[in-house]
Order: sequence, then structure tokens, then C-alpha cells
Amino acid sequence: MGKMMRKSVLNFSCWDSYCSHSSTRGMPFLHSSSLVALFHSQSSNPTKSRETHLKNGPSKPRVSNVEDALKVFDEMLHRHPLPSVVRFNKVLAPLVKLKHYATVLSLNSQMLLSGICPDPYTLAIVINCYCRLNRMDYALSVLVHFFKLGLQPNVTAFNTLINGFVLQNRVADAARLFSKMVVGGHCQPDVVTFSTLIKGFCTMGNNTTAIQLLGKMEENGCQPDIVTYSNIIDSLCKDTLVDEAKSLFSEMVGRGIVPNVITYNSLIQGVCNLGHWKEATRLLYEMANQGIFPDVVTFNILVDALCKDGMVVQAKSVVQIIIQRGIEPNTITYNSLMDGHCLQGKMDKAKQVFDLMVSKGFMVDVRSCSILINGYCKQKKISKAYKIFKEMPLRGLVPNTVTYNTLIDGFYKAGRVQEAEKLFSEMQDRDVQTYNIILDGLCNNQQLSKAIEFLREMEGNKLKPNVVTYNIVIEGLCNAGEVQSAKDLFCSLSPKGVQPEVRTYSIMINGLCKGGFLFEAEEMLREMEQEGCSPNGCTYNIIIRGYINNNDTSRATSLIEEMSERGFSRDASTMELIVDLLLKDTMDPVLLAWLKDKA
Repeated sequence: MGKMMRKSVLNFSCWDSYCSHSSTRGMPFLHSSSLVALFHSQSSNPTKSRETHLKNGPSKPRVSNVEDALKVFDEMLHRHPLPSVVRFNKVLAPLVKLKHYATVLSLNSQMLLSGICPDPYTLAIVINCYCRLNRMDYALSVLVHFFKLGLQPNVTAFNTLINGFVLQNRVADAARLFSKMVVGGHCQPDVVTFSTLIKGFCTMGNNTTAIQLLGKMEENGCQPDIVTYSNIIDSLCKDTLVDEAKSLFSEMVGRGIVPNVITYNSLIQGVCNLGHWKEATRLLYEMANQGIFPDVVTFNILVDALCKDGMVVQAKSVVQIIIQRGIEPNTITYNSLMDGHCLQGKMDKAKQVFDLMVSKGFMVDVRSCSILINGYCKQKKISKAYKIFKEMPLRGLVPNTVTYNTLIDGFYKAGRVQEAEKLFSEMQDRDVQTYNIILDGLCNNQQLSKAIEFLREMEGNKLKPNVVTYNIVIEGLCNAGEVQSAKDLFCSLSPKGVQPEVRTYSIMINGLCKGGFLFEAEEMLREMEQEGCSPNGCTYNIIIRGYINNNDTSRATSLIEEMSERGFSRDASTMELIVDLLLKDTMDPVLLAWLKDKA
């Protein structure tokens, strides 16, 4: 007990040294004495229902690790007579929870060789293991064994297969199996079947089909539960469709389904992403009235959203409440705080949080290091970033693609090309973003010929360049004055199956304007409309500046009028050129009067 108390005091001490002062200004829900009291009140034990379930569940052999399981299994296999398959299932099931899927399959083979006939539950376990090992072909073949043994595949078997397809993002295959299950009359889908398939569609971002499937549940006499609704609500919130999510939430409550902390977390995440703090406050009050206490995920959502909005001081206040409430902040909490400080350029504070994590024995993860590396790179403190990178293996961490990409970009921006190339050569996994960073670095460091060579190499690889890749090289060519080469590359995009976007056209128009090819630039402006790519305000500002810089104020005036009619406004650079013209007072009086009016 004494040790626990000392640890608690140490935690508060470490936190207080970092959080020297805190303010709740700008965060209304922290001013509410009733809500803060709620944060400090005793919550119901979230594990109570789980413990009750375990207590009332069937007795199992005591299996806490693989060694125990193998020992129990071996003892059972040497008994005479052999125990029933039910007893063997109770050894296999814990191994599945421990994720030792290959071991389970091996033990199942031994059971078959010993003449132990599997039951539907055994076969469902085997299907699950094959699914988890990404062997859906073998998982499907297990269905054949059902029929060979004179067994009818039950809903659990189908649910396991459908979940396997969903886990592999093969939602179309999951939907086909669902259809066969219904049409074939093998067995009726239950709430788990529907919820699993709905989750798959939500993962794809196909909310429409998920909601349609929700409607089909009642037609099949199957009532949706909290999991069904929570999956769709979460998906809608992630797609910023918060109003639709709230409407579905109301429907759920109207059906008598009680929301849980997971449902509320999704809604709070949704409103926080939109910066709707008043709505977040309302939802927290609603949780309180429902007797649902916020968990560490709820607090992490608030901390992350506040940090992204630049309210790091308020985020620290939330963390203080977490600690005072007796909830231990986790790595995600501290990563959000670090990210918040990095966004503000306060790297000393960010490093202080990192050191605090280490001192408290928290698991510093790859994201923690990547956040700090990114922050240092943005502040052009590349040596400090590289130091964190070199220390990662000492912490047992393997840098991922994001970490490498961030540091390579930092090296290029610092003009340290050779070090960037060395890091690139060390990378095991590379994505298109990696290659785009390399190309951007080469172009910005006047190594255009090397960039072109690198692009050709990319085009020959499996990892095909995307429109961003070509934007980088086209802009590099334009900036180097090689406008014709840029135009040739631009014209080659469509035959390659790459559709130019607004930025691609804007880059090319800017290059043509700088090269004095105003007629071609305006031709391209009209051409992009014909290709179904409407110009934006940036495109208009570019060509207007091109005409002004080439002393064609008449054409610039006409385009300013066109831009205004389309609802676009002039940017600071365009306005600066217009002001210069007004100051010079050397224009045609009619145009001068028009510009004065428009300015």
C-alpha cells in the first residue's frame, strides 16, 4: 500500500513540474462545478458485468499461457477414456484469446489423429484461426467438414467467416457469404451477423449501405443492439456527418437501447473535430445524467482536440482532472500533448512531456518519437531530430515509414541531401509519399536531372507515381525555366491514366506565365474547364498576376471581372500588384478608374 501511495505522489510531482500553471479559459465545461464534481465522483465498476459473466460462465481448465495449455492438453490426450470434445474446446478457446492460432490448429490436428470428433464449436474455433492467419481458403474449406460429419453449419461458423472477410477488407466477399447464408436457408443471421457486416461497410466508408442493412434487420426479425448502432454512429462522425449521427443516436434511444461510453465517445469525437465545444459540453452533461462516466478514451479525445485547436493549456487542465480522478493518462494522452506543443513550435515543452513519459515508466512508442522528430524538423533543428531517431533502437523501437519520411524531408529542407539519400537507402518499406518527398527534395536542391531519372525509375516500378508526384516534377521544371519539358510531361499524364487536378493546371499555367506564354496559359485555363476541372481562386490569381507582370492590364482587368463573377477574391500578391499599378498611375484612365473601384 505504501509503495502505491509513493508512486501516486511521484506521478503528481512529475506532472506538476511540467504543468506549472493551467487555465480553463475558453473551455466552458471545465468551469462547471457540477461536471468537475462528476469527474471526481465514484463511478460504477466497468468490469462488474464482465466479472459476473465469467463467474456464471462454464468452468474451464486453468489456462493462462501457452505452456499451461500444452501441459493440460497433453494430460487430457493420455487419459483413458479420452475426455469429451467439450473439454478439449475449453483448452483451445483460451489459446485463441492469446492469439496462438497456429498452435490451436496443430492441437486440433492431434485431436483428429486421436479420434476425437470435432463438434460445431471446435470447427468454429478452427475457422476463426484460419481467418486470423489470413487463410480464408482453408477457413471456407472447414464448412465441408460440417457436412462430412453430418453437421449443419451454425450461425457462429458463418459469423466467424464473415468477420474473417471483414478483417481482410474483403467486404464484398462477406456480403456474398451473407446472401448465401440467407438465400440458402442454412441458418438465420443474428444480430452478430448483421453487426459484423455493418461494421465492414462502415470501415469502407459506405455508410449508405450500412444504414440500409440496419433497416433490413427488422425485416428479418432481428433487433439491432448497441454495437450495431455504435458502429454506424462512429462511421458517420468520422465522415463529419455529425447531424446524421445524432439523428441515428436519437432513433437508438427511442428504441430503448441505452447508449454506452463508446457511443458517446464517437459523438464527442465528431463534435470536437468540428470545434463545437458547447455541444461537447452538452454531451458530457448527458453522459453524467445517464450515469455513464467518461473513460480515458473520452479524455484523450478532448485533449487531442484541444491541442489541435491550439488550446494546450486547457488540454493540460483536462489531464490534471484525469490524474485527480485516479485515471492514469496513457501514451495517447501524452502524444497529443506533445503534438500540441510541436504545433505551437514549443519544442522545449514537447521534449519535457517526452521526458515525463519516460520518467513515469510509460511506453514511449514510434508515434511519440515521430511527433518529436517532426516538431524538430519543422523548427529546422534537424540534428536534434536525428538524435531522437538514432535513440529509437535503444528503446526497442523500429522507425516506421512515417518516421523515415519525416526525417528525410527534414534533411532535404536543411539542404543535407546526402544524409537524406542515405536514410532512403536504409528504408525497408517505402510508399509513394516517400518517393514524392525525395523528388521534392531533389527539385528544391537544384538536382533536376536526378529527379527526372528518379521519376523514370518510379514509372518502371510497381509503385506507380500519382498526380502529386507529377505536380512536384512539373513545378520543378517550371521553376528551372524548362517550360517546354514541363508541358511535355503535363501532356503525357492522361495517356498514363493520371488525371490532372486543379493544382496541376495551376502549376502549369504559372510556368507558362513566367515564361511569357500568356496566350497558351489562357488556353490552358479554358481547356481545364472543358476537361471538367474548374479553376479556383488560386488559378485566376496566377494568370492575372501573369498578365499584370507582362504589362497586359487590359486582359488582367477582364479576368479580374470574371474571377469576381465566379465568387473568387484576389489574394495578397495580386492585390500588391494592383496597388503598385494604382501608385504608378501610368495606366489608361478608364482602366485605372475601374481598378480603383474594384480594389
